[in-house]
Amino acid sequence: MSDITVKLSLTGHSGWVNSVAYSPDGALLASGSDDQTIKLWDSATRNEQTTLKGHAGTVYEVAFSADGKRLVSASDDHTVKLWDTQRHQIEATLEGHTGQVYCVAFSPDASTVASGGHDRVIRLWDAVTGSLKTTLEGHTSFVYALAFSPDGKTLATASFDRTIKLWDLTTNAVETTLEGTSSFAWSVAFSPDGQRLAAGCDTVQVWNLYPPSMASLKGHEDWVRGVAFSPDGKNLASGSYDKTAKLWDVSRGQEIATFRGHKSKMQWTGIVSVAYSPNGETLATASTDHTVGLWEIPDVPQE
Repeated sequence: MSDITVKLSLTGHSGWVNSVAYSPDGALLASGSDDQTIKLWDSATRNEQTTLKGHAGTVYEVAFSADGKRLVSASDDHTVKLWDTQRHQIEATLEGHTGQVYCVAFSPDASTVASGGHDRVIRLWDAVTGSLKTTLEGHTSFVYALAFSPDGKTLATASFDRTIKLWDLTTNAVETTLEGTSSFAWSVAFSPDGQRLAAGCDTVQVWNLYPPSMASLKGHEDWVRGVAFSPDGKNLASGSYDKTAKLWDVSRGQEIATFRGHKSKMQWTGIVSVAYSPNGETLATASTDHTVGLWEIPDVPQE
């Protein structure tokens, strides 16, 4: 196990950075912030390409479409926005949530946008027309995280009701409710093969979904806010309020590396989102210290 210091910090946001996401081709990195903006960074030069303005509140999450030409964002202003990443302009504003929107994602085929928030529901939108397709109800507290399975047939949602629900998107009904977590989940991520689901809770929790079983990866000293699988699914990255990111061997449940370098003096602050580059060589981290960290992933010996 090794300790790694920050490779590079991207600066420019004037508030907490809440989310980071790579475009599918790895050319762009998007970051959403408390400063109500989204920044697009050139992954090759590490320079800011543009700042997207339009939200009237904190931007909690950003996500790219499969072709990278569109970006979706969730905000404190109760809206979801669709952006053209080439023209750098708003395509549509999706309205319907009655509170803060905390999480958002494109389906793998980019036909649907899912969003969840303080109003305890998940809304599914037509990504082309912007119209509401359906509303999923079942959580008893606000929905803080969601993720589509790689085949697009299942949606995982995590709530402060301490459950994670798996929704069958052919019927829009709950397929499974994952209970027994020791706390609520801040984030969820499917493995590339769809066989595992990771959640950021008071520990890193990894579910084998078929049949369901759960293991806890312990090592962080505070809440785990972000989780992301490596492109090959062998490793998992996590980011925490303890101001570190960690890399885990999923099969063995062992910690591989710890990334240190973000600075934040307040309680309940630190790393809140993590994202792997598509080539698996770089990890991006979003921090409450107003920066995006870029880290070189170490070579991991495989048994």
